[in-house]
Amino acid sequence: QVQLVESGGGLVQAGGSLRLSCAASGRSVSAYPMAWFRQAPGKEREFVAAISWSASNIVYTESVKGRFAISRDNAKNTVYLQMTSLKPGDTAVYYCAADLTPSTPGYDYWGQGTQVTVSS
Repeated sequence: QVQLVESGGGLVQAGGSLRLSCAASGRSVSAYPMAWFRQAPGKEREFVAAISWSASNIVYTESVKGRFAISRDNAKNTVYLQMTSLKPGDTAVYYCAADLTPSTPGYDYWGQGTQVTVSS
């Protein structure tokens, strides 16, 4: 079992920055892909960014390219999402996810989420 705990959310003005962290416990996630998703009020959860175990492959959804950066510290079993130039449209609950079975679709473990609110 893996437990994922997100932190770093909060209220920020448009144009500001936040750094989200996702700490994994229970077992190492250093060999597995990790990702960030978000869910805004009244909307479905959407993919934000993903990172391979070695960080050699990184993918972003179009709306955050150039503003968000996903990274990981395998020694700390932690994944980060640096968010800059935040917009009100980025307001959502942000979730991290771990894919411990890359041969099958989808992510296996999810955190409880951290709220990000961007005011205009």
